[in-house]
Amino acid sequence: MSTATSARIAFQGELGAYSHEACRMARPNMTPVPCATFEDAIDAVRSGKAELAMLPVENSTYGRVADIHSLLPKSGLNIIEEAFVRVHINLLALPGTKIADVKSAMSHTVLLGQCKDFLAQHGISRVTGADTAGSAKEVAAGGDPTMAALASELAGEIYGLDLLARHIEDEGNNTTRFLLMSPQADITRRGDHGMITSFVFEVRNIPAALYKAMGGFATNGINMTKLESYMVGGSFTATQFYADIEGHPDDPGVRRALDELDYFTNMVEILGVYPADPGRN
Repeated sequence: MSTATSARIAFQGELGAYSHEACRMARPNMTPVPCATFEDAIDAVRSGKAELAMLPVENSTYGRVADIHSLLPKSGLNIIEEAFVRVHINLLALPGTKIADVKSAMSHTVLLGQCKDFLAQHGISRVTGADTAGSAKEVAAGGDPTMAALASELAGEIYGLDLLARHIEDEGNNTTRFLLMSPQADITRRGDHGMITSFVFEVRNIPAALYKAMGGFATNGINMTKLESYMVGGSFTATQFYADIEGHPDDPGVRRALDELDYFTNMVEILGVYPADPGRN
């Protein structure tokens, strides 16, 4: 995959969002393409408006990103990499503003909740914005020195805001996992930390089907790092599962485990085979 400046990478959110930060970290030479929704980011790749998409799937504090697992199988895209971005929250304001001038801070409601101690200490009230980078953009356009934004340093750079306080989050380990999506699968062995295989499956309607389906991974010594269920089409009975395992489908143990899984399922779809990022450890 070329990383020339003409190549584009789509993400959900405004320029300066944490997803944009993930794009810049993983593909610094690609042109970022902001999109309104996850579906728009996926469609940008499918339509050729972008070569790759960067999608957040889970956060260490708040769990999985809503709806994303149901979107991945329908996307027609393949996972080719993962990226872990440390969510550092910063207080941004109009140039020349001092912290004592700030009366309110705007951001996504999740980030506002992650900075309660700092905001309370400085007597700053919380204002809910659509998202982090959008709040920074709004503060920059609003011209009110008493209103600040909570966002990434990248957002401050893009919208010309001063950095009043750095890394003000209450928890010191808040991290978001992103998946880099491509129209083309890449199952080559690469990276220095082993391979991850991600897939979705739907178990057959027989007693203990999930238990039996998982048995092959245990007996073959395959480490399953994630297993999550989600409903399909709003039905309580049509449950699918998303899983990550360590290893490559061509590994003998993985191959045997997937063969056994296939016997107890109606559907198995591999979403990607990609190198494990060191940030997962």
